[in-house]
Amino acid sequence: NKTLAAQLYSEFREFFPHNAVEYFVSYYDYYQPEAYIPQTDLYIEKDSSVNDRLDRLRLAATAALSMRKDVIIVASVSCIYNIGSPEDYQNFLLYLEKGQAIDRDSVLRRLVEMQYERDDINFVRGKIRARGDVLEVFPAYRQDALRIEFFGDEIERISQIDPISGNILEDLQRIGIYPAKHFMISRPQIEKAIEVIKAELEQRLKELNKAGKLVEAHRLET
Repeated sequence: NKTLAAQLYSEFREFFPHNAVEYFVSYYDYYQPEAYIPQTDLYIEKDSSVNDRLDRLRLAATAALSMRKDVIIVASVSCIYNIGSPEDYQNFLLYLEKGQAIDRDSVLRRLVEMQYERDDINFVRGKIRARGDVLEVFPAYRQDALRIEFFGDEIERISQIDPISGNILEDLQRIGIYPAKHFMISRPQIEKAIEVIKAELEQRLKELNKAGKLVEAHRLET
């Protein structure tokens, strides 16, 4: 399926050179789901291998759908699986422009909320690095990176850069940065979900202890 979809993706890019033609297939090269065998109290941890390029293309497809109306998606069956709420994903969009009054630390915190990780050495997709008044972002859905330069609490310059050499490719007036992951959820929703999980845990522990399944109850509580 991936090979056929890739062929169609290539052909559609030639047929529609002015459209945003994107590719959305499963990013797993290998996947072993987690499992629990009650008879032996054996827990098998989930194991998987994610293809970095396919992950980028999936995120690029999602970003294109959020930004444009002339989008063509070539997809495999993986497109039917839930990848989170489109509304939550859109709400995490970070819009910046030259001359905007905002300090570096506020932008940095916002990017962390969008599941970008700070790494000042290994600058790859989904990473950010900060050096003085300069903040660099490697969007998870792009092959180039962004450099945001601050002067005090104001954005002085925004540049598109080569992530390897650091050379400036183009100066930009404004940018929109989308999350590094598909699954985005706000803090109030997280706190609400935690309370529900805690309540379900207490109920399940009572059921297991009442049934005499102390080993399973202890494992669950742990």
